[in-house]
Amino acid sequence: MRMIDMSNDSDLFRTRVRLEAGGWTLDGNAFHRGDETILPLCGAKMVHHFDHRWATYDGDDVRDVTEAEHADPDVTVLPRYWVPEAEVAGRWRHDWLLGFRNVCRATDERTVICSTFPLSGVGNSMPLVVCSSPAQLLAAALTSIAADFVVRQKLGGTNLNFFYVEQLPVPRPGTFAERCPWTPAQSLQDWIEDRVDKLVFTAWDMAPAALVLGDDSPPFVWNPNRRAVPRAELDAAILHPYGIDRDDVDYILGTFPIGNRNDLKVHGEERTRRLVLDAYDRIAAAVATSEPFVATLDPPPGDGPRHQEPT
Repeated sequence: MRMIDMSNDSDLFRTRVRLEAGGWTLDGNAFHRGDETILPLCGAKMVHHFDHRWATYDGDDVRDVTEAEHADPDVTVLPRYWVPEAEVAGRWRHDWLLGFRNVCRATDERTVICSTFPLSGVGNSMPLVVCSSPAQLLAAALTSIAADFVVRQKLGGTNLNFFYVEQLPVPRPGTFAERCPWTPAQSLQDWIEDRVDKLVFTAWDMAPAALVLGDDSPPFVWNPNRRAVPRAELDAAILHPYGIDRDDVDYILGTFPIGNRNDLKVHGEERTRRLVLDAYDRIAAAVATSEPFVATLDPPPGDGPRHQEPT
Protein backbone atom coordinates (compact mmCIF):
# COMPACT_ATOMS: atom_id res chain seq x y z
CA MET A 1 0.00 0.00 0.00
CA ARG A 2 0.93 3.65 -0.31
CA MET A 3 0.33 5.62 2.87
CA ILE A 4 0.75 9.29 1.97
CA ASP A 5 0.89 10.84 -1.48
CA MET A 6 3.56 13.52 -1.62
CA SER A 7 1.44 15.64 -3.98
CA ASN A 8 -2.21 15.08 -3.09
CA ASP A 9 -1.57 14.97 0.68
CA SER A 10 0.88 17.87 0.86
CA ASP A 11 -1.60 19.91 2.90
CA LEU A 12 -0.83 17.55 5.80
CA PHE A 13 2.88 18.43 5.87
CA ARG A 14 4.32 20.51 8.69
CA THR A 15 7.81 21.99 8.85
CA ARG A 16 9.94 22.23 11.97
CA VAL A 17 9.84 26.02 11.87
CA ARG A 18 6.04 26.05 11.71
CA LEU A 19 5.66 23.50 14.51
CA GLU A 20 8.08 25.22 16.88
CA ALA A 21 6.39 28.54 16.21
CA GLY A 22 3.09 26.90 17.13
CA GLY A 23 4.32 25.77 20.53
CA TRP A 24 5.13 22.16 19.65
CA THR A 25 8.09 20.45 21.39
CA LEU A 26 10.43 18.02 19.62
CA ASP A 27 11.09 14.77 21.49
CA GLY A 28 13.26 12.37 19.51
CA ASN A 29 11.89 12.90 16.01
CA ALA A 30 8.22 13.50 16.90
CA PHE A 31 6.58 16.74 18.00
CA HIS A 32 4.21 16.94 20.98
CA ARG A 33 1.80 19.55 22.31
CA GLY A 34 -0.45 18.48 25.14
CA ASP A 35 -2.01 15.16 24.14
CA GLU A 36 -1.37 15.69 20.43
CA THR A 37 1.50 14.19 18.43
CA ILE A 38 2.98 15.00 15.03
CA LEU A 39 4.96 12.10 13.53
CA PRO A 40 7.94 12.28 11.16
CA LEU A 41 7.32 11.76 7.45
CA CYS A 42 9.80 9.07 6.41
CA GLY A 43 11.17 9.07 2.87
CA ALA A 44 12.74 6.18 0.97
CA LYS A 45 16.23 7.70 1.01
CA MET A 46 16.26 7.62 4.83
CA VAL A 47 16.42 3.81 5.17
CA HIS A 48 18.55 0.94 3.89
CA HIS A 49 19.04 -2.77 4.52
CA PHE A 50 18.46 -3.48 8.24
CA ASP A 51 19.03 0.21 8.94
CA HIS A 52 16.21 2.63 9.71
CA ARG A 53 18.74 5.40 10.38
CA TRP A 54 20.53 5.50 7.03
CA ALA A 55 20.06 9.23 6.39
CA THR A 56 18.70 12.30 8.17
CA TYR A 57 17.70 15.83 7.23
CA ASP A 58 19.46 19.03 8.24
CA GLY A 59 16.79 21.51 7.24
CA ASP A 60 16.06 20.84 3.56
CA ASP A 61 19.30 18.93 2.99
CA VAL A 62 19.67 15.19 3.53
CA ARG A 63 22.93 13.61 4.73
CA ASP A 64 24.20 10.19 5.76
CA VAL A 65 24.00 9.26 9.43
CA THR A 66 27.54 9.06 10.85
CA GLU A 67 29.06 6.01 12.54
CA ALA A 68 29.09 7.91 15.84
CA GLU A 69 25.36 8.63 15.49
CA HIS A 70 24.69 5.00 14.60
CA ALA A 71 26.53 3.97 17.75
CA ASP A 72 24.17 6.05 19.93
CA PRO A 73 20.90 4.12 20.47
CA ASP A 74 19.11 7.34 21.44
CA VAL A 75 19.76 9.05 18.10
CA THR A 76 16.73 9.34 15.82
CA VAL A 77 16.74 10.59 12.26
CA LEU A 78 14.92 13.79 11.38
CA PRO A 79 12.66 14.21 8.35
CA ARG A 80 12.02 17.22 6.20
CA TYR A 81 8.31 17.23 7.09
CA TRP A 82 5.98 15.95 9.83
CA VAL A 83 2.36 14.77 9.62
CA PRO A 84 -0.42 14.49 12.26
CA GLU A 85 -0.49 11.19 14.12
CA ALA A 86 -4.22 10.84 13.45
CA GLU A 87 -3.56 10.73 9.69
CA VAL A 88 -1.10 7.86 10.16
CA ALA A 89 -3.36 5.99 12.58
CA GLY A 90 -6.16 6.14 10.03
CA ARG A 91 -3.99 4.39 7.47
CA TRP A 92 -1.89 1.98 9.58
CA ARG A 93 -2.63 0.05 12.78
CA HIS A 94 0.77 -1.33 13.79
CA ASP A 95 3.60 0.35 15.72
CA TRP A 96 6.30 -0.34 13.13
CA LEU A 97 6.42 -0.70 9.35
CA LEU A 98 7.99 -2.63 6.47
CA GLY A 99 8.60 -0.86 3.18
CA PHE A 100 10.78 -0.73 0.07
CA ARG A 101 12.18 1.96 -2.17
CA ASN A 102 10.25 2.15 -5.42
CA VAL A 103 13.08 3.87 -7.30
CA CYS A 104 16.05 1.64 -8.06
CA ARG A 105 18.29 0.35 -10.82
CA ALA A 106 19.56 -3.09 -11.76
CA THR A 107 23.05 -1.58 -12.09
CA ASP A 108 23.29 -0.21 -8.52
CA GLU A 109 25.22 -1.94 -5.73
CA ARG A 110 21.89 -3.43 -4.61
CA THR A 111 18.52 -3.13 -6.30
CA VAL A 112 15.90 -4.05 -3.70
CA ILE A 113 16.22 -1.73 -0.71
CA CYS A 114 13.76 -3.02 1.87
CA SER A 115 13.65 -2.08 5.55
CA THR A 116 11.66 -2.14 8.75
CA PHE A 117 11.37 1.16 10.63
CA PRO A 118 9.44 2.81 13.46
CA LEU A 119 5.88 4.06 13.11
CA SER A 120 5.79 7.25 11.05
CA GLY A 121 4.16 8.83 8.08
CA VAL A 122 5.53 7.39 4.84
CA GLY A 123 5.68 9.05 1.45
CA ASN A 124 4.73 7.29 -1.77
CA SER A 125 8.40 6.80 -2.68
CA MET A 126 8.34 3.89 -0.21
CA PRO A 127 5.37 1.53 -0.60
CA LEU A 128 4.52 -0.44 2.52
CA VAL A 129 4.16 -4.22 2.64
CA VAL A 130 1.22 -5.67 4.54
CA CYS A 131 1.53 -9.38 5.26
CA SER A 132 -0.18 -11.92 7.49
CA SER A 133 3.00 -13.91 8.17
CA PRO A 134 5.85 -12.47 10.31
CA ALA A 135 7.07 -9.34 8.53
CA GLN A 136 10.69 -9.77 9.61
CA LEU A 137 10.85 -13.04 7.66
CA LEU A 138 9.63 -11.29 4.54
CA ALA A 139 12.09 -8.46 5.14
CA ALA A 140 14.95 -11.00 5.31
CA ALA A 141 13.79 -12.64 2.09
CA LEU A 142 13.35 -9.39 0.16
CA THR A 143 16.71 -8.08 1.37
CA SER A 144 18.55 -11.25 0.36
CA ILE A 145 21.03 -11.68 -2.47
CA ALA A 146 18.68 -14.31 -3.95
CA ALA A 147 15.73 -11.91 -4.31
CA ASP A 148 17.98 -9.13 -5.58
CA PHE A 149 19.41 -11.39 -8.29
CA VAL A 150 15.91 -12.28 -9.50
CA VAL A 151 14.77 -8.65 -9.60
CA ARG A 152 17.79 -7.72 -11.72
CA GLN A 153 16.63 -10.14 -14.42
CA LYS A 154 13.14 -8.58 -14.47
CA LEU A 155 13.56 -4.86 -13.90
CA GLY A 156 13.24 -2.91 -17.13
CA GLY A 157 13.50 0.64 -15.79
CA THR A 158 14.00 2.46 -12.52
CA ASN A 159 10.64 1.85 -10.83
CA LEU A 160 10.20 -1.16 -8.57
CA ASN A 161 6.45 -1.34 -9.06
CA PHE A 162 4.13 -3.63 -7.13
CA PHE A 163 3.92 -6.15 -9.96
CA TYR A 164 7.68 -6.78 -9.75
CA VAL A 165 7.50 -7.42 -6.02
CA GLU A 166 4.49 -9.69 -6.43
CA GLN A 167 6.48 -11.83 -8.89
CA LEU A 168 9.38 -12.39 -6.52
CA PRO A 169 9.87 -16.06 -5.63
CA VAL A 170 10.26 -16.10 -1.86
CA PRO A 171 9.97 -19.17 0.37
CA ARG A 172 6.43 -19.94 1.51
CA PRO A 173 5.58 -19.03 5.13
CA GLY A 174 5.24 -22.74 5.91
CA THR A 175 8.88 -23.26 4.98
CA PHE A 176 9.96 -20.99 7.82
CA ALA A 177 7.76 -22.83 10.32
CA GLU A 178 9.65 -26.09 9.74
CA ARG A 179 12.66 -27.22 11.75
CA CYS A 180 15.86 -25.53 10.66
CA PRO A 181 17.78 -28.21 8.67
CA TRP A 182 21.15 -27.08 10.06
CA THR A 183 20.01 -26.25 13.63
CA PRO A 184 17.19 -28.70 14.44
CA ALA A 185 16.70 -27.26 17.93
CA GLN A 186 15.18 -24.17 16.26
CA SER A 187 12.63 -23.51 13.58
CA LEU A 188 13.96 -21.78 10.48
CA GLN A 189 11.83 -18.80 11.50
CA ASP A 190 13.54 -18.52 14.89
CA TRP A 191 16.99 -18.94 13.31
CA ILE A 192 16.34 -16.12 10.84
CA GLU A 193 14.58 -13.82 13.29
CA ASP A 194 17.49 -14.08 15.77
CA ARG A 195 19.76 -12.58 13.15
CA VAL A 196 17.28 -10.01 11.89
CA ASP A 197 16.79 -8.83 15.47
CA LYS A 198 20.55 -8.28 15.93
CA LEU A 199 20.70 -6.24 12.73
CA VAL A 200 17.52 -4.20 13.16
CA PHE A 201 17.39 -3.51 16.89
CA THR A 202 20.23 -1.01 17.23
CA ALA A 203 18.22 1.92 18.66
CA TRP A 204 15.52 2.35 21.25
CA ASP A 205 12.92 3.47 18.73
CA MET A 206 12.92 -0.05 17.26
CA ALA A 207 12.02 -1.66 20.61
CA PRO A 208 8.42 -2.38 19.47
CA ALA A 209 9.73 -4.46 16.56
CA ALA A 210 12.13 -6.29 18.88
CA LEU A 211 9.30 -7.09 21.31
CA VAL A 212 7.40 -8.80 18.48
CA LEU A 213 10.40 -11.16 18.28
CA GLY A 214 10.36 -11.70 22.03
CA ASP A 215 13.40 -9.49 22.69
CA ASP A 216 13.04 -7.13 25.65
CA SER A 217 16.78 -6.51 26.06
CA PRO A 218 18.55 -3.20 25.34
CA PRO A 219 19.49 -2.48 21.71
CA PHE A 220 22.46 -4.22 20.14
CA VAL A 221 25.69 -2.25 19.75
CA TRP A 222 26.22 -0.87 16.25
CA ASN A 223 29.40 -2.58 15.03
CA PRO A 224 29.81 -2.65 11.21
CA ASN A 225 32.32 -5.51 11.21
CA ARG A 226 30.21 -7.65 13.52
CA ARG A 227 27.04 -6.89 11.51
CA ALA A 228 28.61 -8.34 8.38
CA VAL A 229 28.48 -11.88 9.82
CA PRO A 230 24.73 -12.27 10.51
CA ARG A 231 24.01 -10.54 7.21
CA ALA A 232 26.09 -13.12 5.38
CA GLU A 233 24.49 -15.95 7.33
CA LEU A 234 21.03 -14.66 6.39
CA ASP A 235 21.97 -14.47 2.72
CA ALA A 236 23.34 -18.02 2.82
CA ALA A 237 20.29 -19.31 4.69
CA ILE A 238 17.82 -17.75 2.22
CA LEU A 239 19.76 -19.29 -0.70
CA HIS A 240 19.38 -22.84 0.65
CA PRO A 241 15.56 -23.15 0.34
CA TYR A 242 15.91 -22.22 -3.33
CA GLY A 243 18.06 -25.31 -3.88
CA ILE A 244 20.90 -23.28 -5.39
CA ASP A 245 24.20 -25.18 -5.40
CA ARG A 246 27.52 -23.68 -4.46
CA ASP A 247 28.83 -22.99 -7.96
CA ASP A 248 25.67 -21.05 -8.76
CA VAL A 249 25.90 -19.18 -5.45
CA ASP A 250 29.44 -18.12 -6.37
CA TYR A 251 28.21 -17.04 -9.80
CA ILE A 252 25.32 -15.03 -8.33
CA LEU A 253 27.65 -13.26 -5.91
CA GLY A 254 29.87 -12.36 -8.85
CA THR A 255 26.99 -10.50 -10.55
CA PHE A 256 27.15 -7.69 -7.98
CA PRO A 257 30.30 -5.94 -9.25
CA ILE A 258 29.79 -2.59 -7.49
CA GLY A 259 29.50 -4.21 -4.08
CA ASN A 260 32.53 -6.39 -4.76
CA ARG A 261 34.58 -3.39 -5.88
CA ASN A 262 33.54 -1.44 -2.79
CA ASP A 263 34.58 -4.37 -0.61
CA LEU A 264 37.97 -4.46 -2.32
CA LYS A 265 38.39 -0.74 -1.74
CA VAL A 266 37.45 -0.84 1.94
CA HIS A 267 38.56 -4.33 3.05
CA GLY A 268 41.14 -5.35 0.47
CA GLU A 269 39.02 -8.38 -0.51
CA GLU A 270 35.53 -9.28 -1.70
CA ARG A 271 34.48 -9.69 1.91
CA THR A 272 30.74 -10.12 1.35
CA ARG A 273 31.36 -12.85 -1.21
CA ARG A 274 33.75 -14.67 1.12
CA LEU A 275 31.47 -14.43 4.14
CA VAL A 276 28.38 -15.62 2.27
CA LEU A 277 30.24 -18.56 0.72
CA ASP A 278 31.74 -19.46 4.09
CA ALA A 279 28.30 -19.39 5.74
CA TYR A 280 26.83 -21.40 2.85
CA ASP A 281 29.55 -24.04 3.22
CA ARG A 282 29.09 -24.30 6.99
CA ILE A 283 25.32 -24.61 6.60
CA ALA A 284 25.75 -27.32 3.94
CA ALA A 285 28.23 -29.18 6.17
CA ALA A 286 25.84 -29.03 9.12
CA VAL A 287 23.02 -30.46 7.00
CA ALA A 288 25.25 -33.23 5.60
CA THR A 289 26.70 -34.30 8.95
CA SER A 290 23.68 -33.59 11.19
CA GLU A 291 26.04 -31.54 13.36
CA PRO A 292 24.36 -28.27 14.43
CA PHE A 293 25.52 -25.12 12.69
CA VAL A 294 27.90 -23.09 14.85
CA ALA A 295 27.00 -19.41 14.74
CA THR A 296 29.71 -16.76 14.68
CA LEU A 297 27.58 -13.94 16.10
CA ASP A 298 29.46 -13.56 19.37
CA PRO A 299 32.15 -10.86 19.32
CA PRO A 300 35.76 -11.97 19.40
CA PRO A 301 37.78 -11.09 22.52
CA GLY A 302 38.20 -7.35 22.91
CA ASP A 303 35.40 -6.54 20.46
CA GLY A 304 33.21 -4.97 23.11
CA PRO A 305 29.72 -5.74 24.45
CA ARG A 306 26.82 -6.90 22.32
CA HIS A 307 24.13 -4.78 23.98
CA GLN A 308 23.87 -1.12 24.81
CA GLU A 309 23.82 -0.15 28.46
CA PRO A 310 20.23 0.33 29.72
CA THR A 311 19.10 3.95 29.98
